Order: sequence, then C-alpha cells, then structure tokens
Amino acid sequence: MPIYTSSGDVTAFLIYPHLFNRGGEWCGWVNHKREVYSVHGEYVGWLAEGPRILRKRSYDYDKPRTDPPSRPRRKALVPATIPLPPMMKELTYEVIDVLDEWPELLPTVDMGEFREDMD
Repeated sequence: MPIYTSSGDVTAFLIYPHLFNRGGEWCGWVNHKREVYSVHGEYVGWLAEGPRILRKRSYDYDKPRTDPPSRPRRKALVPATIPLPPMMKELTYEVIDVLDEWPELLPTVDMGEFREDMD
C-alpha cells in the first residue's frame, strides 16, 4: 500500500507491518493500533486515513522506545506505477505530515542516531 504526503507524493510503502522508503529500504513499522515507529524503535506518529503518517506538532514524548518486529529478509519491490492520491482532509495547525515536514524521523537501519554497526 502506498503512503502519501499531504502534497500527493508517494514516499513510503506499507507491507504490513513494515514500512519501506521509495528505494525499497526498511524505514519503520506500524503496530495494530496504527502507531508508526522507526526501525530504531522511536515513536514517529500514526497512520491516518489517506493514507499518510501524521504526528502532533508538540509531542510530549510519553511513548517509550519499542523493539521492532523481525527485520524484513530483503528490500521491498517498489511498483513501477502508483495510483493517484485520494483527496485528503486539510490538516489543523496542531498536526504535521511527517513525510512532508520531518522525513528524517524514518531513517533506514544504517542511518540515524541509533544506527546499527554494519559489520
């Protein structure tokens, strides 16, 4: 399933529970409550209708780091064609689109503050 930005671009794909970037690299996951976490276990936001990843602008950091599900065995195969984005509701000031405004919250395993050592 493609994940869109509010501007209509596709920047991620969901193959439940894993999220992949446009290059097919694992960058996060979604739990059963539709909460989105990075590959490093950091809370990112929630998967909203649209679908897009949203987050409150002023976040109080009450969500602890969470262990990710098992790592995907390989990169995702990104489709050559993608459906046009659906019509999406306007966001209020309190909510931001993570993939539009803060995409660095979803780094790949080899990127980010909590990156794993690559042996």
